[in-house]
Formats: sequence, C-alpha cells, structure tokens
Amino acid sequence: MRRSLAPSQLAKRKAGDEEEEEDRHPPTTRKRQKPVSETESGECYRSPFRKPLAQLTNRPHCLDSSQHEAFIRSILSKPFKVPIPNYKGPLGLRALGIKRAGLRSPLHDPFEEGALVLYEPPLLSAHDQLKIDKDKAPVHVVVDPVLSRVLRPHQREGVKFLWDCVTSRRIPGSHGCIMADEMGLGKTLQCITLMWTLLRQSPDCKPEIEKAMVVSPSSLVRNWYNEVEKWLGGRIQPLAIDGGSKEEIDRKLVGFMNQRGLRVPSPILIISYETFRLHAEALQKGSVGLVICDEGHRLKNSENQTYQALNSLNTPRRVLISGTPIQNDLLEYFSLVHFVNSGILGTAQEFKRHFEIPILKGRDADASEAERHKGEERLKELIGIVNRCLIRRTSDILSKYLPVKIEQVVCCRLTPLQAELYKNFLKQAKPVEELKEGKISVSSLSSITSLKKLCNHPALIHDKCVEEEEGFMGALDLFPAGYSTKSVEPQLSGKMLVLDYILAVTKSTSNDKVVLVSNYTQTLDLFEKLCRNRRYLYVRLDGTMSIKKRAKIVERFNSPSSPEFIFMLSSKAGGCGLNLIGANRLVMFDPDWNPANDEQAMARVWRDGQKKTCYIYRLLSTGTIEEKIFQRQTHKKALSSCVVDEEQDVERHFSLGELKELFTLNETTTSDTHDKIKCRRCVNGHQVRPPPEGSDCTSDLSQWNHCADKRGLQDSVLKAAWDAAVTFTFHHHSHEEQRGIP
Repeated sequence: MRRSLAPSQLAKRKAGDEEEEEDRHPPTTRKRQKPVSETESGECYRSPFRKPLAQLTNRPHCLDSSQHEAFIRSILSKPFKVPIPNYKGPLGLRALGIKRAGLRSPLHDPFEEGALVLYEPPLLSAHDQLKIDKDKAPVHVVVDPVLSRVLRPHQREGVKFLWDCVTSRRIPGSHGCIMADEMGLGKTLQCITLMWTLLRQSPDCKPEIEKAMVVSPSSLVRNWYNEVEKWLGGRIQPLAIDGGSKEEIDRKLVGFMNQRGLRVPSPILIISYETFRLHAEALQKGSVGLVICDEGHRLKNSENQTYQALNSLNTPRRVLISGTPIQNDLLEYFSLVHFVNSGILGTAQEFKRHFEIPILKGRDADASEAERHKGEERLKELIGIVNRCLIRRTSDILSKYLPVKIEQVVCCRLTPLQAELYKNFLKQAKPVEELKEGKISVSSLSSITSLKKLCNHPALIHDKCVEEEEGFMGALDLFPAGYSTKSVEPQLSGKMLVLDYILAVTKSTSNDKVVLVSNYTQTLDLFEKLCRNRRYLYVRLDGTMSIKKRAKIVERFNSPSSPEFIFMLSSKAGGCGLNLIGANRLVMFDPDWNPANDEQAMARVWRDGQKKTCYIYRLLSTGTIEEKIFQRQTHKKALSSCVVDEEQDVERHFSLGELKELFTLNETTTSDTHDKIKCRRCVNGHQVRPPPEGSDCTSDLSQWNHCADKRGLQDSVLKAAWDAAVTFTFHHHSHEEQRGIP
C-alpha cells in the first residue's frame, strides 16, 4: 500500500514508531551493545603498546616503611658521577665541597710532548715525600697547550724569561723585566702567553694574579684586543677602552678595579697611554697583578706625567716592551730599568755618580787611558746588571720563517733647483757661524729642519721663500715661472723623481702594494697629490686619524681583495706596532736622527704573515745633510753606542767639526757615505770582492752585504729609476748569510 509523503503524515508516522519501539523494548531490560573489539568468544583485541588504565579511587597509594627505606638506600648507594667528559679525577663517597686528599696536580700535563714547563718542583726522595704536607706541595706550571703549540723556539725562551722575572726568580725581590726583542719577533704573543699563565696557575695550585693591564699607544689598543681574541679563542674576555665619554670610561675602570676572586669576568684591561694618564686616579684605588707597557720607550723620561702615573700603580709585576734599542742614552737606561725594577741601579744620584759620569768621561775624545778603562769597566758592570732583567733578540731569527728582505739605501742626486736653493741657503743663513764652543743654537736647529725639507721637495720651503725668511732671500726667483704648490712636480726633486719611477714600475709590472713613510705630514700631502695625478688608490694614516678608524683602514689594506695600492704613513703617528703585511715594498722617504725610529717604521711589512719578498728603499739626497744623518746612524749602530733621538740633543754627540760638516754640500760625489768609509771591496764604486778580514775601514758598513752602482744592481724597479736621479746604492740581503753568499 502506498503511503503519503506529506510532511504532516511523516510526522505522525514517526511519533507512532517511537511509541511502538518503547513498548517492545522497555528501558529496564535493554541489552548493552557489544564492544567493537570483542568477538563472540569474548576475546578483546588491544594494542600491545597500550597499557590498561588503572582504576581511579579516592584512596592514596602508600608504601610501607620498609619499602620506602629500601628505595632511599638504593639511591644513596649510587656514587656521584662528575658531569665532565673524560674526567680522570678521584671518585669517592665524599660529599661535594670537601677538599680531596692526596698530592695536588698541575693544570696541564708537564710530560706531554712539546709541553712548555715554566716551573718544575724540586725532586724529593721517598723519605721526603712521606714527610711533605700534601696540601702545600708545589706543582708544575705548564703553558696552555693551545699556546705552546704555536710558540716558536725563541718565543718559548722569551716566555720562560718573562715568567722567571715577574715571579722574582731571576732577581730576588724584583718582579719586572724589559722585553727588547726587535720588531716582528712576536713580543705580543709572548706577553699574552705570560698573562694567560699567570691568570690561571702558579706553583701553589692557584692563579698567580687576578687582573692584568696592558698600556699601549692608542693605535694599538684594538690590535691588542684582536691578538688576545686570536690566540685565546674566546677563553677570556678582555676589556678594551679606545673611546667614550669621561663618565663612561670612569665607570668601566671602576668596575674593572672592583673585580675580585679567582674567576674575574674581564681580567685583562687594554688602555692607551693618553686615556690612562687622564683617568689614572680611578686605576690607583686598587691593585693590579701585572702591568705591560707596550712601546715602553715612551717612558724613558721619568719626569713626564705618564711615567709618574704608571709608576704610582699598586703593582709589583711590570713588563716593558720596546722593539727599539734602549742603549740610546744612559738616562734612558736608568729610567726604564728603574720603572720595572725600582732600586736595582740605586737612586738617580747614585747612578749618575757610579755609572753615568765615568762612562761619559771614558767616551770623550780627549779621555785619558785610565778614564777610558774605568768607563769600559763601569759600562760592563751596568750591562751585567741590566741584562738580568732584559732580553733582546735580533730580527735575524726571522730569516728562518719569513721570505727574503732586501734593504737598499738609494742615494739620489739633487735637481738643479734643489742644489741652487741649498747653496743659496748655506750662503745666506750661515749656520756654521752660529756655532760657538760646540753648542748649537735655535737658528741652527731651524736650519737643519729647512735643509731636510728642501731635500724632500722644494715645495716644502716655498712659503719661506715667499716670505723671504733668513736663508731664502731672493730664492723665489729660482723657481720656474708660474710655479704653484697646488700641483706636485716630481721633476723638481731627485727623491720624488725616483719615487715616481718606483711606483710606476711597481704598478705596471706586479700586483705589489707599497707603504710610503715620512717624518713630515707636509711630505704626505705631496704624496697625496702625486697619487691623485697618477690615479693611484691610497689610504693615509697620520696623527689626525681616530683610533677606531686606524684599525679599520689597516685591516682593509691588508686584505688581498683591497684595491688600495699605496699606504701613506706618518712615522711619528703610526711607525710603531702596525702590521702592514698587505704590502711588500716600503719606501722610507727621509731619515730620522734616531735609527730606532727608522727601524720601527721599516719593520711594518717584514712581519709574521708576509708571503712575498720584501723590498725596503731608504732614499737619501746625495752629498747633503741626509747622508750625514745616515752616517751617524750607521756609525752608532755599529758601535752599539748612544745615539740622538731628538735634534735638540745634537750638540751632545757631535764635535764642533762634525757640526760644521752638517752644513756643507758635496756636489761631486756619487755617495758621500761610501767615500767616507774608503770601502776596500769596491773598484770605481762597484763591489768586486768581499771586505778584507778584520778591516776597520768597512766596519761602519758591515751590516750591508753589497755596495754597487748600476752594473751591480739587481732590482729591476731601481734600474728603471737609475738614469733619472739615482747615483749609488747599498744593499742588505736578509738571507745571504744562510745561503753562503759573501
């Protein structure tokens, strides 16, 4: 029968079906449906990975006391395991914090291959070992293998020397020393090794010091920070202060000085001399375990504020670093040694009476034989005392590790304009007539500066010619018509002409970079004009550049991908400590009275990391005051005697005849220096044989392997410049002794 599908009918039928269902199956007799997981046999299929749920009750589950005690005993019976990988220390049932019994052990294994042991405890007999207090037994002091693996033999020797000095083992009661290695021997690495060792260990099985301080020139603050990061790889966090407001710097310094304990967060402070002097008060309120003074020849004057501020620090351990010879002056000797080891040479008056006066008298040209003998004895006595706290190695050691270095002294003839200006000045200024009784006047000092600038380029004295100062009356008429200082004219200066050739040939024939060094910023200005004319890319570092910017331009220049061809450097502002291994050619444009300053500047390229052969060009104007300065340098270096370091000290080291000779011009010579020493190894200016054995006449040039004219020249760069202005050269080859070259 067909049913209606109308909505009203569907609703009625639904209600009726529900009533019938309730009548057939009342709720009281309703059967529960079987779980889907159960079969007819009542078996239940549960996953073997599923645990049945525990029945929930309101009663807490309690263990009896015996079960609880057994559980606790099982925990306590397990020995404590030290959570350090490969830990080999003693394990036992002792509670944490209790001092362990037995002999103390060093921080690093002294018997490991290549270990650098700074201290070894005395050997004890079996009987003494039974009696010794195990809590006080000294242990080995071993340099961290991270550092000892990279130290070269001479550096290992240097670290041992430094450690013996600062721990008072070389001189009882004195804790200072002078690290006087020549440039490039790794003085920074040796001092970082010393600091790290003192900060971590000692024979007493605890750190020797809590904090250390490095004081350096402002241009080297960031370099010290980078070196610590490089060698210690984040094991320590130094605090470098290279800028900021006075309040900010004071806050950092007070925070550093207030650090205490065995694990100081920033145990090394790196600060510049200038910042230290301005904020010395904050650093003098506490104590510092070690002070390292980089470029320490700044402290040769005990009267300056920096010396006095550093000397008032509460620290017995002092290390002074200086790559330049410190035997320049006896007062320097006393000031530097007195700073690191006060009292070792007595007071200033005692030093003067016992050492200075006899030694100076013995060096006097008119000294008697007895005075000379006494002076030599006192000098030997002084050296014997100082050498107990001074270590010095020469750069010859580097020949084993670095590429060849060829140093060449290039004599350049004056241009006609320079020669006329030079002679005109000597006629008008008459500096020789100013010399009276061997003393040098202020006007004579000014004359020396004027002549040195004239040798560089006539443009440097053009203003004096315009103003018609003494010595330059009518000199303006000697300049070419229409001359202007706005543009550089290399052809007016012999040395500038040679430099122009050197740069052009280097640029066109190689990918070498060049460092240009001068004592005068005015000369650097001329270099800039020349580079702009020739379209050479360059960077310049002088005293006007900030510390942070210095570090950035040095890093950029050293990069192989850097496009800069030339690095201009003021020897007064950046001659010390900079690493310019991105270049392998260096031109020293003008000489300094102190050979140490020239040596510092010339060592910027021949350093660790250098891969190319290095060429050093020292330019001198032939027959002029520059050759006299060079002769004085060479003579004093050969005699290992005192040298001047400022023009104001010239009169103390020159006789009246030598002073007069400064103000002469020899136009007929190819090299006044070569003529003076009467070289026996040359015929017509060309070396044909090695110098005679024990010959005195070549002693002042003993450091030079060759002296030659154009026929004996090996450098293609100089050969191109020879016909323009070069007259003579001296050569020094860093590897010739090793290769058997005479």
